[in-house]
Amino acid sequence: MDERTLKAYSTKATGYSQDWLSQPEPSDMYDLIKKYFIANQKTADIGCGNGRDTYWMHKNGFKTQGFDASSDLLKIASADYPEINFSQAFFPESKEIDEKFDNILCETVIMHLPSSKIPACIASLKRILNNDGILYLSWRVTEGSDMRHNDGRLYSAFEPDEVLKHFAKENIIHFEDKISASSGKRVCRLIYRHKN
Repeated sequence: MDERTLKAYSTKATGYSQDWLSQPEPSDMYDLIKKYFIANQKTADIGCGNGRDTYWMHKNGFKTQGFDASSDLLKIASADYPEINFSQAFFPESKEIDEKFDNILCETVIMHLPSSKIPACIASLKRILNNDGILYLSWRVTEGSDMRHNDGRLYSAFEPDEVLKHFAKENIIHFEDKISASSGKRVCRLIYRHKN
């Protein structure tokens, strides 16, 4: 992950966690998970943050694990949801993850990477996804040029095709480019079934 972005999420972990918990439940994302994820199977939340969505999946029958680059956010997740295993992993390569999953959630993470890292990010997600497994990949769309939030977080600007070209069209089972009901931001969501 971009170093300044990771620093922001680490130094302000408590504030971000409280902010995420105060936001409306992301029902639009949860509806897609219920519709497309393989029920009751091994599921990874990549970029899990404070574990809110990891816990929702756990409550809904998925065998979940959470991964994030920020040790500070992982401490919060582990304290709030001790029944779930949370581990540190660094995008885009995620070399720390050496197992495979039937479902992977990667919610609004890749836009924090320089766009040049997108191919490596997608390759690592495919590497840890079982054959016929389901990937949910979403990103906030920044138009024009890259921008930095005033806290240092990077929001890379790239067209959806920069992501879509790394997936066989016949294996994309859902794609949308819309304003998120929960965040009010323009977000792309991709659901992909992995074929080795």
